[in-house]
Amino acid sequence: MAVVNEPNLFELQGGNIKVTYSTSGIIGQPQFSFKRGRTVLNFGGNQIRSEKAAIGTLVTVTIETVPDLRTVLFSLMLPIVNLQQASKVNLKTIGILTTEKTSIGGPGLVKGALQSYKVIVLAGTAKSVVF
Repeated sequence: MAVVNEPNLFELQGGNIKVTYSTSGIIGQPQFSFKRGRTVLNFGGNQIRSEKAAIGTLVTVTIETVPDLRTVLFSLMLPIVNLQQASKVNLKTIGILTTEKTSIGGPGLVKGALQSYKVIVLAGTAKSVVF
């Protein structure tokens, strides 16, 4: 699928979550900002994991790690966007909070499902900017 003008900045919010993701920032690396309530977390470079999928791009960051208890990830599902001649477009997508139970003895000591999910509907804009 050929994309004529692909966005490099996504600004989305929903529920009590606000996300800003740029595929390349001023320093040439991706930047990701996650805000939930009063908590603001910023990520850059290899702290941001991006995977192409048939339904778009999944962008994931680790927002909490509590040893021997849980790891919490936030994943943003980004659809393929063709800006064409527009400077920005509105879009709706989802964010997924994944809580993964952990144990110092490994996953074999965790009973039941290791992961649970909470889906958040997000809306905002995708645009192309010059950094």
